[in-house]
Amino acid sequence: MMYGWPENDDSKKMLLEQVRSFSRSEIAPKAKELDETHRFPTEIVKQLGEMGLMGMMVSEQWGGAGMDAVSYAMAMEEVSAACASTGVIMSVNNSLACYPLDAFGTDEQKKKWLIPLAKGEKLGCFALSEPAAGSDPGGLRCIAKKVDGGYRINGTKNWITNGREADTCILFATMDPTLGSKGVTAFVVDTKSKGFTVAKLEDKLGINASSTAQLFFDDVFLPADCLLGKEGQGLKVALATLDGGRIGIASQALGIARCAFDASKKFAQEREQFGAPIAKLQAIQWFIADMATRLQGARLLVWSAARSKDMGIRYTKEAAMAKLAASEAAMWITTKAIQVHGGYGYTKEYVVERNFRDAKITEIYEGTSEIQRLVIAAQEFAGN
Repeated sequence: MMYGWPENDDSKKMLLEQVRSFSRSEIAPKAKELDETHRFPTEIVKQLGEMGLMGMMVSEQWGGAGMDAVSYAMAMEEVSAACASTGVIMSVNNSLACYPLDAFGTDEQKKKWLIPLAKGEKLGCFALSEPAAGSDPGGLRCIAKKVDGGYRINGTKNWITNGREADTCILFATMDPTLGSKGVTAFVVDTKSKGFTVAKLEDKLGINASSTAQLFFDDVFLPADCLLGKEGQGLKVALATLDGGRIGIASQALGIARCAFDASKKFAQEREQFGAPIAKLQAIQWFIADMATRLQGARLLVWSAARSKDMGIRYTKEAAMAKLAASEAAMWITTKAIQVHGGYGYTKEYVVERNFRDAKITEIYEGTSEIQRLVIAAQEFAGN
């Protein structure tokens, strides 16, 4: 398997071997059942926490593993190659729950909220999208009203990964809808709070073992110490968080694509037509060559974005490029994987059918492909 420069790092080699072994022995054998039953992989998530994979980039001081973003990307790819649903659960907890607390939380908030999330003792979710506000966070209608001792929250959130199981919610609400993005404010919410309700679970095309929920906030009271960052600076928190989240989802897309690619190579070498394995056919060889090229190209973009993050370099454009390239590569590769398998690929007996369904969402969440292109173009015109 061609990976590249991170394999020269002994610590990354050890991590890769450990996560790959666990993913293949413990996660992959359960992936089909998890997809078919829509069962949340509670036991696997617990094991990921014990391995330090639920708070990989958080320092040991705050309960994490103290690893870098490149290590995170590599681990995410391995887990997602085994089960994309498990991959996104891990990604949301790392990138969208732990990161904003680590980057913007006070020491008191880190002690209370971050440590159990990073250790995998609790699970987090990220509530930004709403029924009428997806790609436009300035259009939020979930209201945060300042009251004595804290805030009252009223509104609805849509498309929340881990929403059913989460113990902690990173919430974005507006202090005043007329202020647009300047009114957006971030909060930390205990999902056991009175007035918090999981209203609906989506029945989805793929990533079926992870919940996608609609959340209601009915006059939920949040103490003042639940404010994350400062009032009116929630968009800053959200955008910084989403940059890192895009590395996670890009890595998930790599895992999905690689699973389909590996399955296609195996099938092509075993399936015979016209008296020889179909791997001898030029049409199949070209599919495999293009799959390998797109996969490795996307992987290097993901690692480049992760390395920029590790170096403290602004990586907004790099993360958008990585997410765009990896998600579109995943969709293309899984489509061609079904073509390589022919009629077999259209059945649930073969993994490429699930890969195809799981891949599509990577072009949508954490910002659609169209949003990624807008981000990249804006950065280019700004000279970044």
